[in-house]
Amino acid sequence: MGRQDGTGRLVSRDGADDEGATILHADMDAFYASVEVRDDPSLAGKPIVIAHRDGRSVVSSASYEARRFGVRSAMPLGRALALCPHAVVVPPRFEAYRETSSRVMDVFRGVTPLVEPLSIDEAFLDVAGVRRLWGPPGDVARLVRRRVREETGIVCSIGAAATKHVAKMASTLSKPDGLLIVPAARTQEFLDPRPAGAMWGVGPKAAEALASRAIRTIRDVRETPVGVLARIVGQAQAARIHDLAHGRDPRGVETQRIEKSVSHEETFHEDVSDVGLLRAELLRLADRVAVRLRRGGVEAAGVAIKVRYADFTTVTRSQTLAEPTAVGQRIGRAARDLFDALDLRGAVRLVGVRAERLLPAGSSAPALWDEDGEWKQVEGALDRASERFGAGAVTRAAFLASRDRDRHVPTHARPPEDSD
Repeated sequence: MGRQDGTGRLVSRDGADDEGATILHADMDAFYASVEVRDDPSLAGKPIVIAHRDGRSVVSSASYEARRFGVRSAMPLGRALALCPHAVVVPPRFEAYRETSSRVMDVFRGVTPLVEPLSIDEAFLDVAGVRRLWGPPGDVARLVRRRVREETGIVCSIGAAATKHVAKMASTLSKPDGLLIVPAARTQEFLDPRPAGAMWGVGPKAAEALASRAIRTIRDVRETPVGVLARIVGQAQAARIHDLAHGRDPRGVETQRIEKSVSHEETFHEDVSDVGLLRAELLRLADRVAVRLRRGGVEAAGVAIKVRYADFTTVTRSQTLAEPTAVGQRIGRAARDLFDALDLRGAVRLVGVRAERLLPAGSSAPALWDEDGEWKQVEGALDRASERFGAGAVTRAAFLASRDRDRHVPTHARPPEDSD
């Protein structure tokens, strides 16, 4: 099984059987780090850690050279430097990553119109309909890899298979800079020996629970009755992983994809015990989430918060909203209610707000009385001011700089962790 550090990778030889492997999963290799190496070739071959240079930072991404020392995304920077003291710490440049991602997605759409972005650095492509134009799936995958390298200066790995699940597994195995093709007829042969934890959606806890019942491989999952699996991981997940273990995955490539959630979080410079400051931060993060919802034309039917304590213990809480919304005030109110219900056990290192169960804006039945009407007008005015004068030109009075807040809250925005 391939690992995040690139050891144990599997790739297909030229001319390999690609019959029926019309779904491609393309994944950029160590995306953030690759962009930095492209823009600064002196970094090539060095262990790179993408993180802000402060004691509270976490790793957003790492090059394969750093990963071989055990460095991983979401790891505290101090821990990463303890594992790899000679690592080069490079502050993230999220605008550069977004611009490169846009160019990569344009390359994909130049090959097939059926592209489903999954994140900033990965996407599914359906190439069944472009055979006359570009050839069989293996040739298309090689074309995509070549064009990405030539037009963006970075490298991607691709898995080609008959289903999205197998294509994603294959791309992981081929990293870095590889292509692994699984023809439709050999799907089960490919799946059976892989670890159960390699299945899409089987996290560490589920894999551990399965292993405790001697269910360690995908073949074990396939041969275990659904009823037995349900007692281990729950009915819904049991049915899903049983189907995936049999190679059954009817999901197609969705070109119009609505995100399942939108979130923002903040790691403080210093641990925070001030409840008022924490509640203010939750409202600020809720406003940032709401702006993204409105820009995306969606509303949230649920809200969740994340609180991480100084000892890295993390708790999450969520609730369903009475009506879907994209109003920061209401999302913030729900986030604060969830926070107020917590039994705080110490100083807080990080807080986050997530909007969940997203729906197209206006898709729910209209209420007789819109309680958010006034706030919609206020936040609409904020949106227009931001478009005209730039983000942050107008803000809530509660967010104006204070000595106490400046001491705790970083001035930089934390980018999401690299999905690779």
